[in-house]
Amino acid sequence: MFMKSFVCSAQRALAALAAVSMVSSALLLPVVAIAQTTPTSTPSSTTTVAPAVTTSPPPVADAPAFQPGKPVVEKVENPYGVKALWNEGDIVARTTLTLLIIMSIGTWYIMISKVFELSKIGRQTKAADSTFWSAPSVAQGVESLKEQSPYRFISQAALESTKKHEGLLAHISFSDWVAQSIQRATESVQSNMQNGLAFLATVASTAPFVGLFGTVWGIYNALVKIGVSGQASIDKVAGPVGEALIMTAIGLAVAVPAVLGYNFIVRKNKTTLEKIRNFGSDLHSVLIGSAAAAAGGKR
Repeated sequence: MFMKSFVCSAQRALAALAAVSMVSSALLLPVVAIAQTTPTSTPSSTTTVAPAVTTSPPPVADAPAFQPGKPVVEKVENPYGVKALWNEGDIVARTTLTLLIIMSIGTWYIMISKVFELSKIGRQTKAADSTFWSAPSVAQGVESLKEQSPYRFISQAALESTKKHEGLLAHISFSDWVAQSIQRATESVQSNMQNGLAFLATVASTAPFVGLFGTVWGIYNALVKIGVSGQASIDKVAGPVGEALIMTAIGLAVAVPAVLGYNFIVRKNKTTLEKIRNFGSDLHSVLIGSAAAAAGGKR
């Protein structure tokens, strides 16, 4: 009986022990899973850091140095300018362009020379007013004037006329003879002052038509080239027609300064000639008065 009860007690203890082991394993299973998923930290002393690899950037080309005040401007050669007109033009176009250039050079030469001439006569007018009329005699007044002065030329002509009033010329009154001599000298001065005005008037009236002729001829050649090539695109038409129109622009550029210069010189000549005529009129009165005084003294 005792042995049988001992065996039953032992079986019950083993069954309880098995139940406890099953519960404990059920409780420890999540903890083991969490422990397996958590990374194990290594000591700082055993941690090795890989050296950083530095890569150099690719070489960059040096940029051009910036120069303040000098902006970079790309030069583009005009394929439809005067140079192209000269190179591609025929003998008629080149002759027309050369004629316009000659007209322009002649115009500016005449205008500049006339401006200097008129300013010189203006200084000679002031010299005549200050020295001639203060001289004791006409002969001494003539010597006080410069060689190229129109006032000296008129004074000499008038003074010589007083010495040539003899023979057949004596039949003319002394006053009329002296007045006629002064008038001739004045007209000679006026003729010299008008030199070059005919050229300016010609250029002013013909230069636009010369340029227009060059334009018409250039357009004609352009149409011929277009017809031969069989292409009427804008690049085939714009170049030749634009080069032809340059002729009209050059003609106007030559004519406008000629017109302005002509009007300016004519107006200045008119003012200067009025002063010269007044000088001649006063000189005539002086010579007549001197002759009358000399004739009275002889009596």
